[in-house]
Amino acid sequence: MDVQQLEAMLAKGRDSSLLRLSLGKCYLDLADYLQAITHLAASVEQDPGYSAAWKLLGKAHLEAGDLDAAQLAWEDGVAAAEKRGDVQAGKEMTVFLKRLDRKRLS
Repeated sequence: MDVQQLEAMLAKGRDSSLLRLSLGKCYLDLADYLQAITHLAASVEQDPGYSAAWKLLGKAHLEAGDLDAAQLAWEDGVAAAEKRGDVQAGKEMTVFLKRLDRKRLS
């Protein structure tokens, strides 16, 4: 689906964490980081345990140049992943956090 179709679903009141994740991913792919952050933040607000949304939210913040927000998103995402037993997502976000630390040191 494209952004227009997803936005139409949202406009019809079909809001969900999955729809917001999908919108966030589309906007991230389009390099519209502020829109991506808006939708991904709504996704994790609706489902705080949605590790995939936390992962993309961190990426959107990183791409937007907000390293602190990216770090917070990934830290919350690791906690959510551990709580739900989503080992792979937790590992990925832990790697992102380590890369972020290295980026800050360089």
